[in-house]
Amino acid sequence: MKPFLTLLLVSTTALAADAPADKSNYHLFNPTPPQFMREMATDRPDKTESPYTVDAGHFQIEMDLATFIHDRHNPDRDGKVVRTWNVAPINFKVGLLNNVDAQFIIQPHTYVRTSDPAAGVTKQRGFNDFLVRVKWNLWGNDGGDTAFGVMPYLKLPTNQDQLGNRSVEGGLIAPFAMELPAGWSLGAMPQLDIARDGTGSGYHPELVTTISFGHDIVGDLAGYAEFFQSLSLERGAPWVATVDFGLTYALTKNIQFDAGINIGLTRAADDWNPFVGISWRF
Repeated sequence: MKPFLTLLLVSTTALAADAPADKSNYHLFNPTPPQFMREMATDRPDKTESPYTVDAGHFQIEMDLATFIHDRHNPDRDGKVVRTWNVAPINFKVGLLNNVDAQFIIQPHTYVRTSDPAAGVTKQRGFNDFLVRVKWNLWGNDGGDTAFGVMPYLKLPTNQDQLGNRSVEGGLIAPFAMELPAGWSLGAMPQLDIARDGTGSGYHPELVTTISFGHDIVGDLAGYAEFFQSLSLERGAPWVATVDFGLTYALTKNIQFDAGINIGLTRAADDWNPFVGISWRF
């Protein structure tokens, strides 16, 4: 009996050691201790959002250092060329609870140059729209082969110089992640947007889906490939699809650099969009 009790005690102790720490008591004003923080997860550089949240009481900045968008092959085939530069757009994240974070997306300066054979060259510049998002992880935040979350968002029309519409818009994002064999990872995301009609007379739904595959390359360098599509249910709206590629490099456990390019597959998509960015947790 004694050997059995000893074995039972050892087994129970081992299971307790392997179990994830209970972090339900941590919040914005009672931060998660460093030793209990999970591996940093970001919503960039791919378009597929992450289901993982920022640890309670901690902060994360994700931003483009430089991004450029070129579009010439549009559905109208009118020869118009649009070039867009976004300067330091930032996603500022705040860990509210162990499984909830808030995100504030600021686009401080956008510059658009449009070359139209009929109308000549026009330029737009200024502050762009402001977005607020709240991510709620439903499972997998602190372990497991899968993770899932939901993230409602709201867009406020703070843009200048007609860089966007003047309407409040919103939607719901549902990111999913899965660990695959041989070191591969999968991300997938359905998204429902409620967007303003082109005529400004009402709203319509837009459906977005993505799928992304990632793998470590060497050391702290990793890469991904992704497919993105967006389908608007507004009458006459074209299909948007891109294929995206990128690299990430973890400089430290709290700092990550990235670079990539998004390539349009349809005329309604931007032709190409290279970028470099950084994420920093503190």
